[in-house]
Amino acid sequence: MSLREKILSLELPPGTPLSENETSQQFQVSRTPVRESFMRLAQEGLVQVLPQRGTFVSLIDTALVEEARFMREHLECAVIELACTEFPADALRQLEMNLAQQQVSIRLEDEDAMFELDQSYHRILFEGCGKSYTWNALSQLTVHLNRSRRLKLAADHNWQHLYEQHREMADAIIARDAEKGRRIMKHHLTLNITDQAVLKEQYPHYYKD
Repeated sequence: MSLREKILSLELPPGTPLSENETSQQFQVSRTPVRESFMRLAQEGLVQVLPQRGTFVSLIDTALVEEARFMREHLECAVIELACTEFPADALRQLEMNLAQQQVSIRLEDEDAMFELDQSYHRILFEGCGKSYTWNALSQLTVHLNRSRRLKLAADHNWQHLYEQHREMADAIIARDAEKGRRIMKHHLTLNITDQAVLKEQYPHYYKD
């Protein structure tokens, strides 16, 4: 697992101090690539370098979480409308397989698998609509939102409603009901607004003031 993945998965929680020496030993590389990695992660907003204090995993910025949610809501509502107009049979089969795997993750309470399946589900929607580049670009701008989503999955294992919303999206695509698809997607993504207030109260030390 890369340093970036450790940060995104919360294995390295927000606020964790990072040492070039320790990181280079852990990954068995010299300090130069570690320093370069810190710089790239800082550009992504995942690492913060504080002069005279050191390097730390960035705290979650609620303003950036909301901005990312805003982007996802508007882009994904547009994408599901496209999917309800035309969606390849192979992509629909991938959604169905993904939904079956989500049910397994819920039974096992496997938060890592559930997060990856959630990500994959939305990626399939974009790919099925010929918008892979848009998904890839969006993914680079949602790192604070993704850490917040991981935290939510870890804090609350009641994931059935996520599965049900994903199921309803697939049903809307099958029925070619764009209005229903957009409505479900919008509700699905606005849940993050409520989640932020709850998570910030539960984990205040993970969030930027």
